[in-house]
Amino acid sequence: MATGDPEQDPRIYMAAERTFLAWIRTGVAMMGFGFVIARFGFFLRELASQRFQDEPNRLGVSLPLGISLVIVGTVVIFLSVVRHHRYIEAIDRNEFRRAFGSTFAILVAGLLCVVGIAMSIYLARL
Repeated sequence: MATGDPEQDPRIYMAAERTFLAWIRTGVAMMGFGFVIARFGFFLRELASQRFQDEPNRLGVSLPLGISLVIVGTVVIFLSVVRHHRYIEAIDRNEFRRAFGSTFAILVAGLLCVVGIAMSIYLARL
């Protein structure tokens, strides 16, 4: 049976790998969601131009919000690579519990909540 020593227990490294892949998945999802939001704004603008030819063509907030989410998704992926590297080093030094907290996850969740609220307000105004 495996012991608690990270050198002899591959499950610790496998758990770190799963966490890393989950952050990659989160970043890719954010990028995809940003793309959908940006394209949704173009779709709404096209519908409005067909219905109301005399109304000025405005961009709204969906394009900047979508681009922002793509950028944030890219940053999340980059930071997940850095954190994974630091995880492995901390595990090797047997200092993992003191080295890491959940601040990164809380910040990403908070950002997604703000984006969700902004999109709800935007859609309610249509």
